[in-house]
Amino acid sequence: MPFVRIDTLGTDPARLDALGRAVQDALVETLGVPPDDRFQVLTGHDGVTSTLRYDDYLGLRKDDAVVFVAVTMRSGRPPEQKRALYRRIAELVHERAGTEPHNVVVTVTENTSVDWSFGDGEAQYAPADAEPAGALP
Repeated sequence: MPFVRIDTLGTDPARLDALGRAVQDALVETLGVPPDDRFQVLTGHDGVTSTLRYDDYLGLRKDDAVVFVAVTMRSGRPPEQKRALYRRIAELVHERAGTEPHNVVVTVTENTSVDWSFGDGEAQYAPADAEPAGALP
């Protein structure tokens, strides 16, 4: 169950939706996440009341089309899968939202099963008195 936050400049709902779908499809394709396992916060910053800051770190020049993607997920995936995820996100964001791959910044934060609650105040992946529910998406 990855939890995704996407931040970009501009508040166009169609672009935000395209970014969200691109990231979800990349998660499904590269990590085997179930298609309906979608938990996202999509934020368009207007540049006035909220904005993004970036520089040209590692020689990768950014512009106002920059997209920050933060994925929180359970640990256990090998580096090759993560690299495939980064590539596929950049490809799909370019294809669907027109954002150049150099403008796509992706971070992954990992945690364990007990770090998730899907509702009702329970840790469904790590219940105190039963077998954990769900596979490793």
